[in-house]
Amino acid sequence: MSGNHHRAHASDDAPGAARTGDAAGTSTPVEPAAGTGTGTGTDTRTAPRARSDALRKWAARVVLPLSIALWLLSLRSVPLDRMRDLGLLQVLPPLFWVAAGLLTLGFCLALSDRRTHGAWLTGYVLTLIALLHATPTLLYPTLRYSWAWKHLAVIDAMIRHGGEVPNAEKFSVYNDWPGFFQLHALFLRTTGLESSVGYAAWTPPFANLLLLAPLLLLYRSVTRDRRLVWGAVWIFYSCSWVGQDYFAPQSFAFLLFMTVVALLFRQLRSSALPRPDPRRRDGWPPGLFVAVVVIVAAIVVSHPLTPLMLISAMALLSLPRRSRRLALPVLIAAVVLTAAWDATVARSYISVNISNLIDSLTQPDKNVSSGLAALGNAAPGQILLSWVDRGLSAAVAVLALAGLLVRRWTRRTSLPLLAAAPLPLLAVNAYGGEMLFRAYLFALPPAAFLVAALVLPPPGGRRPVARTLAVYPLLLAMFGALVFGYYGKEALNQYTLKEVAAARYVIEHAPPGSTFVTLTEDVPDLDLDYEKHNRVQLAYQETDELQELVRDPLEGVEGYVYGATEENPAYIVLSRAQDMNLYVTGALPADLPERLQSVLSGAPGFTKVYDNGDATVYRYVTPPPD
Repeated sequence: MSGNHHRAHASDDAPGAARTGDAAGTSTPVEPAAGTGTGTGTDTRTAPRARSDALRKWAARVVLPLSIALWLLSLRSVPLDRMRDLGLLQVLPPLFWVAAGLLTLGFCLALSDRRTHGAWLTGYVLTLIALLHATPTLLYPTLRYSWAWKHLAVIDAMIRHGGEVPNAEKFSVYNDWPGFFQLHALFLRTTGLESSVGYAAWTPPFANLLLLAPLLLLYRSVTRDRRLVWGAVWIFYSCSWVGQDYFAPQSFAFLLFMTVVALLFRQLRSSALPRPDPRRRDGWPPGLFVAVVVIVAAIVVSHPLTPLMLISAMALLSLPRRSRRLALPVLIAAVVLTAAWDATVARSYISVNISNLIDSLTQPDKNVSSGLAALGNAAPGQILLSWVDRGLSAAVAVLALAGLLVRRWTRRTSLPLLAAAPLPLLAVNAYGGEMLFRAYLFALPPAAFLVAALVLPPPGGRRPVARTLAVYPLLLAMFGALVFGYYGKEALNQYTLKEVAAARYVIEHAPPGSTFVTLTEDVPDLDLDYEKHNRVQLAYQETDELQELVRDPLEGVEGYVYGATEENPAYIVLSRAQDMNLYVTGALPADLPERLQSVLSGAPGFTKVYDNGDATVYRYVTPPPD
């Protein structure tokens, strides 16, 4: 008894930490093999235990293909047209949820057995990624989410102009950080493809698949306990509800950010992975450091926020002596490259917005709360979704903090510093109301490991199988909370082919200089040729203008289109996704589209030129004076 207690205590202090050489390495205690026990009665206990182990082993192997089959079967007939407050949550059939529950159970069974081959654990995680992120792609007829369509338009414009796009106006920020778009433009020119729309829809599952490599490298650099590594990976994917994995610079830059962080942890003397040359002093091998600087440069030219997150992370990781020789050179490179880029290419954006940035420094409370918008006018289901999202985020933070306090060895891993890195930026800038969500995204990889360290049994602990299986309800609850945030707005994120056709009609028929008026941004492909047209989104105007629109829809619209001519007409586009946006978010009264369409049908100067059931287009030319 005392021997087992001593071993469990030691592993809790540092789970299998090697006492010499790699300070944070893991030497997993070896469990007695079946049939090798000592003492009276051992032989009578090993046979049932062996049968139990074999049953658990085969159950884990059967559940994986079974859950995949059930998931694919569940997607055969999903009534997407019935999505309302809860998005996909209310239309996915029970078979989908059975598949998710079985998948989680099978993963716990596989994780509870040290002899489970890594291929099975990999298979479970890949299936989780597919189930979560490939489901919308398999169900929808075209690319989801309005911002993904905007990014397609930017790539097209940069190809047509050979680089910087003139007259970009609100899209000019993409001229200042063009890395992501130029990369895809190069790919399209090389392959001869006309557009990225064909593969952009697969970005969420593909981006999460690529993210698995740096996550595994990061976690394996901290521990050799395979159960803890894969448990942390599963928790990360089960709690990543923010949805910044679509076709966007953020998903690309976040992958590069995690690659830099993982490579740094890999080089630490305390890494649980053996270093290429144990005799080498802490520091970057020259060739690898050049590669890291190239990755940092790619981050700097692709996204305005991620370089700041990287600088904050490297600054904190430079504090401990164990990581200073590695983090400080990356910090210097990130600061120099970011400053040089902002002072030259991005100078136009920085100079215009510098006053807003300075004002944000004096309003940390507003920055923190900016993402917590009032939801009084939102659909009832969206209020529930918001609280579930906040609850999951709070639970991850509380469990991660508890893991830091209970598992004392995690304080020597530098993961707590990495988790705290987004906090300074959270206080200094609102980032358009999204900083709270972005901070959660960047803090989640280390936080997920701290949660896993808390809830999973340490090596050498008592009853590891039972304790691992006991985590099943928690993992299931995480998955359930995740899908609220990830699937809850799909009623407005998905588009029909008719909506795409309506936008294409407008683009093909509108002469340069035309004005496009929509209620929200939810019209796919309407930003194509954005440098040639003016775009007005009524829901995002000033408060007094919104009040005028609600009071008198016709007068509210005429204020933006009056003066349109035959050479430069205006087009008003009403569509299904816009209606759903107003209902779900409450940005404007849900009956406004119907009222607007009613008054436009008989108003002077407005002519209905297109109607396919999912979208209606009106053309406006200012009538001559009486």
